[in-house]
Amino acid sequence: MRILLTGGCGFIGSAVVRHIIGATGHTVLNVDCMTYAASPETVAEVASSDRYNFAEVDITDGPALAKLFAEFRPDAVMHLAAESHVDRSIDGPGVFIQTNVVGTYTLLEAARGYWQKLDEAARTAFRFHHISTDEVFGALELDDPPFTETTPYDPRSPYSASKAASDHLVRAWYHTYGLPTFVTNTTNNYGIWHFPEKLIPLVTINAIEGKELPVYGKGENVRDWLFVEDHAEALVKAVEVGEPGETYAIGARQPRTNLEVVKTICAVLDELKPDPAGPRERLIRFVTDRPGHDFKYEIDPTHAENALGWKAKHNFETGIRRTIQWYLDNRDWWEAIRARRYTGERLGQAKK
Repeated sequence: MRILLTGGCGFIGSAVVRHIIGATGHTVLNVDCMTYAASPETVAEVASSDRYNFAEVDITDGPALAKLFAEFRPDAVMHLAAESHVDRSIDGPGVFIQTNVVGTYTLLEAARGYWQKLDEAARTAFRFHHISTDEVFGALELDDPPFTETTPYDPRSPYSASKAASDHLVRAWYHTYGLPTFVTNTTNNYGIWHFPEKLIPLVTINAIEGKELPVYGKGENVRDWLFVEDHAEALVKAVEVGEPGETYAIGARQPRTNLEVVKTICAVLDELKPDPAGPRERLIRFVTDRPGHDFKYEIDPTHAENALGWKAKHNFETGIRRTIQWYLDNRDWWEAIRARRYTGERLGQAKK
């Protein structure tokens, strides 16, 4: 397959790119506008492959997208490009609407224009795979059953609302125009190359440096954690066998409270790199909860596992240990990001 993938220099997107080049025979065009959260280093190990291509293009630029479709001639689209940090969406929701809603609409229209010109066999085989989040389903109470593909939408933050809107657009383009789209929703991802503003890398790096470990509220909020390389494998399986109009909820059955996550990071780091000042749990600080903080997310992945022939390989303990070791071994990467102080500058990368 020839796959046009958006957001391939981000955390999840880069894992998908590495999986495509390393474990399949597919060819990929990585379309990324290189915002503050993009890192060229995340795909450096595969960038020399003759099956890897890159274009620095914003998904809100319709003419540029149309040109990419015409030149690359993809068999499928994997749409991962998105603004995804909840705290940033609370502080400045506009960019989330622009990228996640307007960008998805623009990409859908570019794909539809290209798809309509294909011959019948190519139109039938074409897929538009939209990657989304479980946050569109709202929040669970402690004893509620996990989200499934049929859970009603109930977004609570500007981020999740923008993703919900994009999901609805993708399904509308299927029902109205026949564009063969489908959606995957996933729970919280973690792993290597995770941008340092998110919970697990933030806590890991602070703990390495002996800094305070901020935890919202009492740390009782629950998330279901999926190792990013397991998710990447599931996403590629989905674009290979996914059916138009379908939804696949992808998870790992690994729920943990935020406090449990932080304490696990402390324990693993204390083992791998002991702190002479003492156990790192001493660094935990409870801070004022953020507005609209959803209590619990968890996914039942049964349908996706059966339909895709996939199951997560990592449990949380093995995945977090590998992740923490990676951050210990790759200080140069996250120290350089911290030095930029998240100024929001775009990062340049040579086109291939």
